[in-house]
Amino acid sequence: MRLLHVIQSADPRHGGPIEALTARAGLLGRLGHRVEVASCDDPGADFVRDATLPIHALGPGLGKYGWTPRLLAWLRAHHRGYDAVIVNGVWQYNGLAVRQALADSGRRYFLFPHGMLDPWFGERYPIKHLKKLPYWLLVERFNLLRAAAVLFTSEEERQRARRAFPCYAAAREEIAPYGVAAPEKPLDDYRRAFAAVLPALANTRYLIFMGRLHEKKGVDLLLDAFASVAAGHPDVSLLIAGPDDTPYAGLLKKRAQRLGIAARVTWAGMLSGDVKYGALVAAEAFVLPSHQENFGVAVVEALACGTPVLISDKVNIWREVEAGGAAYVEADTVEGTRRLLDRWLALPAPDRAAMAAAAQPLFRERFDIASSLDRFLDIVGGNVGGDVGGNVGPSRVEAV
Repeated sequence: MRLLHVIQSADPRHGGPIEALTARAGLLGRLGHRVEVASCDDPGADFVRDATLPIHALGPGLGKYGWTPRLLAWLRAHHRGYDAVIVNGVWQYNGLAVRQALADSGRRYFLFPHGMLDPWFGERYPIKHLKKLPYWLLVERFNLLRAAAVLFTSEEERQRARRAFPCYAAAREEIAPYGVAAPEKPLDDYRRAFAAVLPALANTRYLIFMGRLHEKKGVDLLLDAFASVAAGHPDVSLLIAGPDDTPYAGLLKKRAQRLGIAARVTWAGMLSGDVKYGALVAAEAFVLPSHQENFGVAVVEALACGTPVLISDKVNIWREVEAGGAAYVEADTVEGTRRLLDRWLALPAPDRAAMAAAAQPLFRERFDIASSLDRFLDIVGGNVGGDVGGNVGPSRVEAV
């Protein structure tokens, strides 16, 4: 199959959706499928030039909405060259452009909301929610209705999306989980790559947060909770890995200073490749006290590296992860986050090792990209009721 993903931006700094898309594309290519991306990005952007998959950058788009007339024109001219078109995200121009481009063709598309219909956003930002309501009623709900299927990455996401806005309806809903690829190298290779970049943390006890430094991620909760336990555990530090050149990141750094823990927090910026995996491998545990998390790609990456996770009950896969014995789960509050840290730090070393030993088996059973990719191909290939034409080709990742 030839697949076209349409996304507002392919900038890897935006996290989850483009990361999951890129990971899938690599395995799909090995199966003989071809994945391309159409985005509202500036074609001169460095990440477009350096991308590992073809990106048709048709911007720069206007503001966060990403409006650009080039996207609609390009989609109308080229969409028939693909077996399936997949919209990534809502509230942005790419969804409307796809619906308009395919409207007279008799073809449908698939739509991943990627957690953007979670009611948390309306609860946290009620004014923005009211501003979105007219767009929902006039545009976005029809983007969902026109889709061949709305693809949710977990049952929790599907249930929460149904409560976010009035008049919600979809012609069809499917669960198409994310997945990540298992590390390809021995874990000690990643550990050495990390030690070469951050030698001060090598062979030390640290907890890691990895992701965008955004208000919803709960990094402020983590800093507050760590400050309350730090004195009792002088050998433990925090590693914050994520783009740290934003105003919000600056506020977090000031918060760490005000709390008196600045010397115990390392701000690593965005990590990638072997160094990223090495940071997860060498960490004692991964922490994500998020207020809203559609799936939690970094959670799954930590499990793949054999690292236990300490997460909030707003991470949509928390039930599956907790049941696998490799996680502690608490509320997305300072008190809940402190309980996560207290529970972990009170564990005897053999019990910490037992949780670490449970991480990779849980990953292989639930979150390996092979099984998630099979499900995705079944859906877009029409094996569960789609209306996509074309030669589906091989679908089983085990064939690789």
